[in-house]
Amino acid sequence: MSEGAVISRTTANGNPGLAGAVLIIDDETEIRESLQTLLELEGFAVETAASGEAGLQRIGEHPFDLILLDLTLPGRNGMEILAEIRSQETGLPVIMITAYGTVENAVRAMQAGAANFVQKPWDNEKLLADVRASVGWRRAEEENIQLKRALKQRYNFENIVGKSEPMLKIFDLVAQVANSRSTVLLQGESGTGKEIIAKALHLNSPRHDRPFVPVNTGSMPTDLLESTLFGHVKGAFTSAIASKKGLFEMADRGTLFLDEIATMSLETQAKILRVLQDRRFMHLGGVQEVQVDVRIIAATNVDLRTLVREGRFREDLFYRLNVITIELPPLRQRREDIPLLVQFFLKKYAEENDRQVRRITPEALRPLMSYSWPGNVRELENVIERAVVLSSGTDISIDLLPDNLLGRGSSFTLHDPPVDASLFEIVEDVERRIITDMLEKCNWNQTEAAEHFKVPLSTLNQKIRRLNIEIKKKTRG
Repeated sequence: MSEGAVISRTTANGNPGLAGAVLIIDDETEIRESLQTLLELEGFAVETAASGEAGLQRIGEHPFDLILLDLTLPGRNGMEILAEIRSQETGLPVIMITAYGTVENAVRAMQAGAANFVQKPWDNEKLLADVRASVGWRRAEEENIQLKRALKQRYNFENIVGKSEPMLKIFDLVAQVANSRSTVLLQGESGTGKEIIAKALHLNSPRHDRPFVPVNTGSMPTDLLESTLFGHVKGAFTSAIASKKGLFEMADRGTLFLDEIATMSLETQAKILRVLQDRRFMHLGGVQEVQVDVRIIAATNVDLRTLVREGRFREDLFYRLNVITIELPPLRQRREDIPLLVQFFLKKYAEENDRQVRRITPEALRPLMSYSWPGNVRELENVIERAVVLSSGTDISIDLLPDNLLGRGSSFTLHDPPVDASLFEIVEDVERRIITDMLEKCNWNQTEAAEHFKVPLSTLNQKIRRLNIEIKKKTRG
């Protein structure tokens, strides 16, 4: 075989490389062969190139999950090749390999966009761990991009991340009801993304080119809220030195999003009810009716039925709002979305803060997967933003996470998967242990476990089969 010839994308035993596709660019034959053997035995599909130019040609011909690039190459050196790769494939991870592992070279490589820096001779286990982590994160990024593209094409959804069954059901429901004029009630814990779903409803409706007007009804006293919603005429109250339009008029032919609607006073609720019924209202201090065409989307993190029974929320308004209800699941019920959300927020805040962070280490992902997330997606976003701001390298490591995540916030206990586990192996490990833990609590009654998870029994059974969970015999009953 000639120097740098293309290697078939199969493993050493002839099976497809399921672990990922790696390109090795190194001018030393022994190095290429040694790395190729090491990686193929671990299930990677490997190609090699003896020069930077040959490597760039391979990248143009085949998709890769990772590049192993020697710093000292004949002709164009590794730093020049790295810059060329970055200009073509901004998200493709590159691990630099060199016998000259000085701090200066490491800094230069990281600043130029390398994912890591390995010195010859390398430690096989450490190198494999780095390769697995980089490949896993690359695939997570690609999945996120494909998911966002699919959501954009099908639903016109922006900034919504999720592939879990609960979220896919919500996406379908949003797509079904967006075109109607019906009022929608969004229910879910704080931080679950109710405003993002409200925006998706608006953007997929015939009103998408008109205003989307959000208002947090729980953040202002009654008088100020009513003035904000309905507007006022000059002299309506002491500080009303001029007439002012309210948010209902600003949202005319568009959408008004009423967040935390359960906090409104009964008097304000009555006025909201009238707008829903008649599409009319009066400015504070005014005598003339104003007619508007506004779609209302309301949101709450409490049970409105309970408030109705307690006399703290109008029953007639509840039924007006409750035409279509969308329940948003807490993050602890959609843990398989956490890696995608982490990658989404990591990229967002790396760009906003001009950081070189590209991935999270497997060790740091584990507590994120097992934490109970009482603040839901908003809390996860804050954690990732904090880690990105505090980071000084390309990885989010476990020491950048707040103390409350490190073993004290979890609602269940997990055994750590192997240190060199890939991103997807970690996710499957967490999911397997969550399901097994619930089955044990339910005495291996799958129907009861499915009810606790709020998923169909068929969905739970599919996961049990996919994760190879052994169902034990019941010990009672």
